[in-house]
Amino acid sequence: MHNYVRQISIFHTMNRYLTLVFLAIVALGCDSRLPDEVAEATDNLPEVIDFNFHVRPILSDRCFHCHGFDENGRKANLRLDVREAATAVIAESGNTPIVPGNPHKSAVVERILNQDPELVMPPKESKLELSAEEKAILIKWIEQGANWKEHWAYIVPAKAELPQVKNQTWPKNEIDFFVLKKLESLGLQPSEEAARETLIRRLSFDLTGLPPTPEAVEQYKQDQSTNAYEKLVDRLLSSRHFGERWAWEWLDVARYADTNGYQGDPTRIMWPWRDWVVKAFNDNMPFDEFTIKQIAGDLLPNASRTDILATAFNRNHPFNGEGGKIPEEVRVQNVFDRVETVGTAWMAITLNCSRCHDHKFDAISQKEYYQLFDYFNQTSETGKGSSGTIPPVVDVSPEEDLQKIAALKKYLIEIANEVDEVEIDKFPREADQPASKSKKIQEAAGSFFNAFDNQAFDRGQFVLRKIYEHFTNKDPSYANLVQKLREARLEYDRQLSENLQVMVMDQLPERRSTHILSKGNYSATQEEVFSGVPAVLPELPDGMENDRLALAKWLVSRDHPLTARVTVNRYWQAFFGRGIVKTIEDFGVQGDLPSHPEVLDWLAVDFQESGWDIKALFKKIVMSATYRQSSKVTKKLLEADPENKFLARATRMRLPSWMLRDQALFISGLMVDSLGGEPVKPYQPEGIWEEATFGKIKYQQGQGDELYRRTLYTFWRRIVGPTMLFDNSSRQVCEVKALRTNTPLHALTTLNDVTYVEAAKVLAERTLRAQKMDSDRLKYMFELATSRKPKEKEISILTDRLEQLKKQYSEAEEEAKKITAVGEYTPATTLDLTDHAAFTVLGSLVLNLDETITRQ
Repeated sequence: MHNYVRQISIFHTMNRYLTLVFLAIVALGCDSRLPDEVAEATDNLPEVIDFNFHVRPILSDRCFHCHGFDENGRKANLRLDVREAATAVIAESGNTPIVPGNPHKSAVVERILNQDPELVMPPKESKLELSAEEKAILIKWIEQGANWKEHWAYIVPAKAELPQVKNQTWPKNEIDFFVLKKLESLGLQPSEEAARETLIRRLSFDLTGLPPTPEAVEQYKQDQSTNAYEKLVDRLLSSRHFGERWAWEWLDVARYADTNGYQGDPTRIMWPWRDWVVKAFNDNMPFDEFTIKQIAGDLLPNASRTDILATAFNRNHPFNGEGGKIPEEVRVQNVFDRVETVGTAWMAITLNCSRCHDHKFDAISQKEYYQLFDYFNQTSETGKGSSGTIPPVVDVSPEEDLQKIAALKKYLIEIANEVDEVEIDKFPREADQPASKSKKIQEAAGSFFNAFDNQAFDRGQFVLRKIYEHFTNKDPSYANLVQKLREARLEYDRQLSENLQVMVMDQLPERRSTHILSKGNYSATQEEVFSGVPAVLPELPDGMENDRLALAKWLVSRDHPLTARVTVNRYWQAFFGRGIVKTIEDFGVQGDLPSHPEVLDWLAVDFQESGWDIKALFKKIVMSATYRQSSKVTKKLLEADPENKFLARATRMRLPSWMLRDQALFISGLMVDSLGGEPVKPYQPEGIWEEATFGKIKYQQGQGDELYRRTLYTFWRRIVGPTMLFDNSSRQVCEVKALRTNTPLHALTTLNDVTYVEAAKVLAERTLRAQKMDSDRLKYMFELATSRKPKEKEISILTDRLEQLKKQYSEAEEEAKKITAVGEYTPATTLDLTDHAAFTVLGSLVLNLDETITRQ
């Protein structure tokens, strides 16, 4: 009997009694026998147990919390996350946790099989258990030599050879070979290609966020050229709507909002950065450049204003400007946010777990967390300030306004310097001593003498007014000079408020010290640390100053195993409904394993080799046969793969709420198609902002074109986001995982929100003007909404409903007037009231069809 687990299997199949006898003999040091179900589970195990795909998930989920990387939290001096420790003798007990090749001598096996509640592992109080299959996996793995592997995500990706497949005619590019190989191994076959109407609609939403026009659908259907589909893809990729569609995804990642959050929630100017993102996508900026500029554009040689503007990415976080705040605590909290946002967006590492202690599961120590913290700790932000815009900032105003502010600042500095000189003479004090220590100031200024500690240039309007009023009678000459400074400050501040000042990153001339913070407490400083990257990942590039720019370049270096994978995976989610790694935000040992690791790695390497070309990546994905499949699903296929994990069909997905609104505006003809600019305020129920701000801020609805711009340009108040949206990121922190739920609240929005009712009203007008016969009108409206022609049965249903509505509204003129009066839009000419009301309700119906709100 050479194979321990095979012995069990043979005895079990021969005779259950013999098995029990054998198990009693080799009871592995336990008082009870090895359970029968473990022996049974052995028969269904893979021939070779893979550490990454079979063993590590078990150890990570059940063992690493107490026996993993975190030294302070480790119990029994037992570490199972590295081979050297797990196979070494434990001094205290003399046991060896894992003896490669010998499960019956391995203490781990003894403990997982033990029936004694005091000895079994995982312990009963942990509420964790191992299944029979998991126990069998661990035993067979140890028997096969207990081979460890580095975590798959930390191994540099490489392109695998394309596998051999049976169906040679189906694949259209490399993606398809890997997908088909998996399907064939599971006994599944891919679905047929989707109809042309479905494909153009799917592509249009995926690449531009908008549906196709009926004309575009017909043109594609009539194009019989062999490259008709590719021409369609290229046209959509070159659309200026491409940048608007994909900017939304990035704004969620970047936690973009137009206010600071917290009590008061003051408005900030960040929309120029949003427009930078749209332009970057439309210009197909390489993703490595996109990365470097947002993390460290200010540190680039000869950095332009636009380069500096890009770093607003890391100032998009909330800012606490409440009274009574502790500035240093606020500043440290903001640095935490930057570290963890970069960790999530580019590496899918749950860095926040290491704020207070070594990571429980991944090889990221608390010290390494604060080494990353040091990169983002060197900006001049102080945590002070309560207005919307907190320095450091970059002014991206037109040149004329920049010249105005420069001249005003020069004059302000001159007056401020004059005030400083007068005060030094008038209120003498020792060199390097704060002004408030001057007895002259204490005597002359009264209770607000501390205000003089700031240089004159740094004093605000309140302080200057107080000084002026206090000295008006005591020292008119000095008071007049202060008033002159006050007027200069007032004019400077006025111009500054009109200029486009955007919060950005900068670098301190002298390094700020960084310390490990005990339990993440801003004031509990421990060991000093210096910038560096986790040891589990590649080292920084040679010959570079170790600053944010080095970090940014490290993230997109060719030997970094995470960035390309994480980025490809996030975009794969957008096209297929779930990532190849389902846990988009977590590529660590607690995250899901990739469903198609070869596809992920092939695309990651190809992405790098293409020069980090986003549009080339998207084209590769949408040109695949995998993407082009029909979403129709059989009962058999649904049972075999309910989540469509293995991609034997296309995934049906409800459109995100922002896309639903854009679709309604587009189909109706209401959409104002302009690019960029200040945020707008479309319809919103009354009282929402007032309730959230204790009555201090009232929503001022926009007018005219402002009501009909794409949702991307909607003003986003951080403490209460746009009310027409659901299932969207809250924009409080970095979020990358798509959220899709279904509740009655969704339908209440799309059926009753002013935007949707008005869109239905204008869609009705458009339909009534375009066609004369009701039958043609129904076909026209249906095709606008679904991108296909209706079937006879569908026309029959719509006709019956139209007749009911006409009858109802012909007998209820006031109700007809009400529904056709919703919204600010007024028809250019008079329409038949009954027809307009009836088709408005019908328009609402087709805008809410499952086929309309779902990306097939």
